[in-house]
Amino acid sequence: MGLMLACELALADVPVVVLERLTEVDTTIKAGAINTPSSEALYRRGLLPQLVEVQKAGLARFGSFVRQRQASGAAVTASAPKFAGHFAGIMLRGDLLDATDPDFAGSGPAGDVGLVPQEALERILAERAAELGVTVRRGVTLTGFDADDEGVHVHTSHGPLRAGWLVGCDGGRSTVRRLTGIPFPGTAPTITGHQALVEMTGSDALGAGWNWTGTGTYAHGPVPGRILTVEFDGPPADREAPVTAEELQTALRRVSGVADVTVTKVHAATRFTDNARQASTYRSGRVLLAGDAAHVHSPFGGQGLNLGLGDAVNLGWKLAATVHGWAPEGLLDTYTAERHPLGAWVLDWTRAQVALMRPEPHAAALREVIAELSATPDATTFFVKKISGVWQRYDLPGSHPLTGRSAPDLELSDGHRLADHLHDGRGLLLDLADDPALRGRAAGHRDRVRTLTVRCPDRPDLAGLLLRPDGCTAWAADTPGSYGELDAALARWFGAPAEVPAA
Repeated sequence: MGLMLACELALADVPVVVLERLTEVDTTIKAGAINTPSSEALYRRGLLPQLVEVQKAGLARFGSFVRQRQASGAAVTASAPKFAGHFAGIMLRGDLLDATDPDFAGSGPAGDVGLVPQEALERILAERAAELGVTVRRGVTLTGFDADDEGVHVHTSHGPLRAGWLVGCDGGRSTVRRLTGIPFPGTAPTITGHQALVEMTGSDALGAGWNWTGTGTYAHGPVPGRILTVEFDGPPADREAPVTAEELQTALRRVSGVADVTVTKVHAATRFTDNARQASTYRSGRVLLAGDAAHVHSPFGGQGLNLGLGDAVNLGWKLAATVHGWAPEGLLDTYTAERHPLGAWVLDWTRAQVALMRPEPHAAALREVIAELSATPDATTFFVKKISGVWQRYDLPGSHPLTGRSAPDLELSDGHRLADHLHDGRGLLLDLADDPALRGRAAGHRDRVRTLTVRCPDRPDLAGLLLRPDGCTAWAADTPGSYGELDAALARWFGAPAEVPAA
């Protein structure tokens, strides 16, 4: 996501210009939630209060949907369920989740935030970008570029620009990706989907939540007027044509079998497919890809927004380090190495859901099996761990079990949580044993890594943690003095140490 990346770069004092084709924030209905790595990343930048307010508003809209259904006499859930997600429309019961699973530990307050729609997040990030001084040029289209060893000449609808680096965050039909010539292999689309916020009559006969029929799949709710339809007769003839009320109504009647439902007004609508493709690499010289420009897939499970945010947080500090000249050799190449496997997993995760949703006997039989399994604590926990992203880790050198994982949000003796110390976007060495020897190991990196000496009463087993700017644990130790891997981690992620003046 371009705005998130711009915020990360600006936080690291890198001048950045965002070229945005649209003149206003896109109100098209898109992803309706964020996962745990996304909420953690935003929390670490001080944006948790805004997320909490958006979630409160979303739960209020759910309550309005319930009241409308109750007033019409339709069967409804009496209260908002614990947010747990779904797999291929099979809803996961939060009360079956094993919250004691170690993968759920350590997220802190961020673990309680998920119901944040993409439109609201874009507004939050736009405000944050403005606070950081990011230049956003709306109504400007990139038309081409010429890259060399020194930088990139960018051609736009409003004249040329010269930049050191270019990152294509320009969506699934990315002009930047196409012009780089980076291969974009994958699987072709097989479905036509619609998602919209509408006003309609005759909706009392629609089932709430996800529903499967002999002609496809549809969803109704969890907010008033939200509908989704999926038909399995191939991709749409024209992805670019405006989505009309008649088109939505026809699809909804055909899939649901409710002939009396009538769409009277469209507030926001989008058309989608299950086209699933991934760039073979996310970098070509001084040009990089992030978000949908690097990977596209169906929206089932809401993984696209989160995947793009993860790309931005991973890339931002590495690109900033490269711009400032202290990046160790190969640092920027770890962006593809770390993010590409997660993108490949998301593509397969969405493909599996499309296969399970097909309106044919074999898929229906398998759906029954998965539904039965998902009604058990073990399966619910498995699915929620995957959907929430708490299982994610990078394959980093180091022997400690925390290495490569998102850092736990420790409660510290200074009255703060660990995330409170990550707002500046710098690396952080946490000295939990008040050990001068540990602090001395990072003395040569003090311009890139801040050192904090503090206690953590709830984790007396930890002696020290080294965190990358993206919140990933680069090194950890349980015993004071066991710092053999720290020097290598500092060099790998923060470059060669500067000379430390003699005391």
